[in-house]
Amino acid sequence: MPAWAICCWALLALGVQAEVLRVGFGTNKPPYIFEVEKRGLEYEIIEQAAAQADFQIEPFFAPMERLHRMLELGQLDAISTTNEHSGVRAFYSKPYIEYHNVAVALAARNLDIRSIADLGRYSVSAFQRARKLLGAEFQAMADKNPHYREEAQQVVRNRLLYARRIDVVVGDRRIIEYFNQELLKTGGVADARQPVTWYPVFPATPYQLGFRQEALRDRFNVGLDTLRRSGDYSALEKKYAVY
Repeated sequence: MPAWAICCWALLALGVQAEVLRVGFGTNKPPYIFEVEKRGLEYEIIEQAAAQADFQIEPFFAPMERLHRMLELGQLDAISTTNEHSGVRAFYSKPYIEYHNVAVALAARNLDIRSIADLGRYSVSAFQRARKLLGAEFQAMADKNPHYREEAQQVVRNRLLYARRIDVVVGDRRIIEYFNQELLKTGGVADARQPVTWYPVFPATPYQLGFRQEALRDRFNVGLDTLRRSGDYSALEKKYAVY
């Protein structure tokens, strides 16, 4: 190929850039979101699915309540870790990941929790928007429970549990266990070595991206389908299976 042709090709290549997609992510919640490193199972699924649709994501990290407001105001193109039960008007993608939420309490408390409704007897700390995202039964419990609260920071819920300031924590088991290890490293008043009991009262929770524009949602769905067919989605799951 002549030198002039190579030069022209390079200039054309430099001029072709993927469209920027402003995506809101929740705050640090390994192994799904490692905020500082801009990686994690959920982050990379979205990043790679977007790339398949010729998007380059521009991430923004904030508590979920803020992200939902920013989407409504048009400050973001999409937000992650949401679904059609969120109460926010948006164009929702196909589910791209499932979280496996549980209730957890100190084993010494010997709590009797056999259903979501049973949580209404105890003080409960969950993640932001949990009352919307975890289904009608959970929302009914939360609305009637004067001791129900939601936290923006995942690690706060672990501290509340081990400091005996809350009876039950609700969240994804892998996230809870990750922050237990962080508490053991950093020490403090909350002894994360205390035995706990896990209560698997929740079905898996599928999450979607919520978009402001239908056309962007449709393009992302095509990229997500491509990512799954290529085998790269499965490769990401294997990469983070150690957590």
